[in-house]
Amino acid sequence: MSAPIDLQATFIPNDGEFFRVKLALEIAIEEVVNEPGCLRYELTEATEEKLVLTEQWASQEDLDKHSRGIAVQDLEESLSALLAEPIQLERL
Repeated sequence: MSAPIDLQATFIPNDGEFFRVKLALEIAIEEVVNEPGCLRYELTEATEEKLVLTEQWASQEDLDKHSRGIAVQDLEESLSALLAEPIQLERL
């Protein structure tokens, strides 16, 4: 069995868009935590300057399915005009 995959996604909101970005993330979290293989998907830092989402997936296959899923597509669409820069995704 492979080790879980840990990720950190950082979101930099446009000025004045912190609460809209946070709400979009909270909606996504409610959906994603029920996806197969999701071990952790939570907002771990939230300031006016950035929001950090910490993820843990049971396998690469589960992560790949999540990445192609509707929750990610909806989140990206919701955030398209709210972020000052692209989402920074880091594998830990």
